[in-house]
Amino acid sequence: MQSKSQIVQLPLLTEKQISLVVKREDLIHPFISGNKYRKLKYNLLEAKKRGHSAILTFGGAFSNHIAATAFAANEKGFNSIGVIRGDELKDSWHHNTTLRKAHEDGMVFKFVSRQDYRLKEDASFLSELKNEFGEFYLVPEGGTNNFAVKGCEEILTKEDEEFDFVCASVGTGGTVSGLINSSFSHQAVLGFSSLKGDFLEKDIRSMAKNKRWKLMSDYHFGGYAKISQELVCFINDFKEKTNIPLDPVYTGKMMFGLLDMIMRDSFVKGTKIVAIHTGGTQGIAGMNSVLKKKNLSLLDI
Repeated sequence: MQSKSQIVQLPLLTEKQISLVVKREDLIHPFISGNKYRKLKYNLLEAKKRGHSAILTFGGAFSNHIAATAFAANEKGFNSIGVIRGDELKDSWHHNTTLRKAHEDGMVFKFVSRQDYRLKEDASFLSELKNEFGEFYLVPEGGTNNFAVKGCEEILTKEDEEFDFVCASVGTGGTVSGLINSSFSHQAVLGFSSLKGDFLEKDIRSMAKNKRWKLMSDYHFGGYAKISQELVCFINDFKEKTNIPLDPVYTGKMMFGLLDMIMRDSFVKGTKIVAIHTGGTQGIAGMNSVLKKKNLSLLDI
């Protein structure tokens, strides 16, 4: 499945003589947004090959991965189980737009405490889940495994060979690893981390097949799902000027960081950059409910 590319036209880019194109992976499927489609593609094929009838995965209250897995599993004839971080959501999940949509697509929830959620890779915890739900095909939190990387290697095509840099947001490292593996020999890949800390470098090194990449860790805005008034204003302004919606967890932080680097002359004149839009805009409604409680401006939908 092909995504379309959109040229970004901003005064900053003209001034710095930088070419920026956004690869609109967010438009490749109406419900399974961007990299989630890529990550699930080969996982679901493998689940079918192994004869499984149920998919189990992990995620938070506003997880794009949870929403995508529920829809994709339902579309392909699987039952789906979502282990959700935060047992306080047990009685109020139907007020959450992401979880409500996942439930409509057939997902059964198990709400666990944040402490128990940390056991998501523990063999005994997974065994307890199998005792409760029966056999299932496990898709990790965020969807990242070797099958996900394989799917994300299909994002770049021959038409993308003209670019000098490939940029993407980073959550678990699967998408950027796929881009690193499929990038052309003259290209460098920049991953913009949405998480605080540099632990992702080790994960990416275990999946990436070359060294032409760098993890940018200065644009996380405080950590995963953290957001500020500055980021809200940036995302709204970018959408107004380009008609490209960004999500506040991943692509908004990537684009903020990329344009900041361009402003600081991190790229030579004439550089051609492609930024991968990995989707995630389904989470904007949920994030707006958080912003409203904090009396912050809302994101445009």
